[in-house]
Amino acid sequence: MNDAVPEAAKAEQVRVAVYAHFARTGLAPSPAGLADRTGLPVAEVRAALEALHEHRDVVLDAADRDLILMAHPFASVPLGFSVMGARTLWWGGCAWDSFAVPHLLGEERDVLVATRCPACDAPHAWVVTRDGPPDGGQVAHFLTPVHRIWDDVVHACANQRLFCSTDCVHAWLGATGQTRGYLMDLGTLWRLARDWYAGRMEPGYTRRDPTSAAAYFAGVGLHGRFWGLDD
Repeated sequence: MNDAVPEAAKAEQVRVAVYAHFARTGLAPSPAGLADRTGLPVAEVRAALEALHEHRDVVLDAADRDLILMAHPFASVPLGFSVMGARTLWWGGCAWDSFAVPHLLGEERDVLVATRCPACDAPHAWVVTRDGPPDGGQVAHFLTPVHRIWDDVVHACANQRLFCSTDCVHAWLGATGQTRGYLMDLGTLWRLARDWYAGRMEPGYTRRDPTSAAAYFAGVGLHGRFWGLDD
């Protein structure tokens, strides 16, 4: 029981180092690199990463546990979005995460978020700032309800995409046989992303519990059971 606090502290040390590396380089750190940064043995870093994965602070690859696939809002693999800052290029984990990057990284005045419409392959790009949502008539479509995201988080994130219009969403749903999820405009997406990850770069960050998450979703204008809210 006495080891619980030290192990938790090690996991938090590794978590902060993971985020710092992603923010600085756009790449996932290796266990060896995290060991150098934290001063922990590689075996303890790996144990900490497993604990962080279990706690949903990072997402490890199922086949290669040394590979960090995601540390939201950052990803180490392409999932449909690139996010370009002043000196760094990141993979955005989804529409939500891509729009969150400038809010999380105070040193970035803005970022260029780029993607393609999944239906017609048209290219889209927006300059996303902390001042307000970008202009545009595009729509975001989220396929997976929030309470099911962690059943397969990579699949869920890969299907939080931006489309030219609702017509393109309907065309994509028809072509793929998927059931319609949740549609939102760019303003709602920007508000969703704005404060969702606040504090995640700092030590002591605590994930929202379901009640506070629901309150946040309602506060940015989302509604319905898709978001765990009353109709």
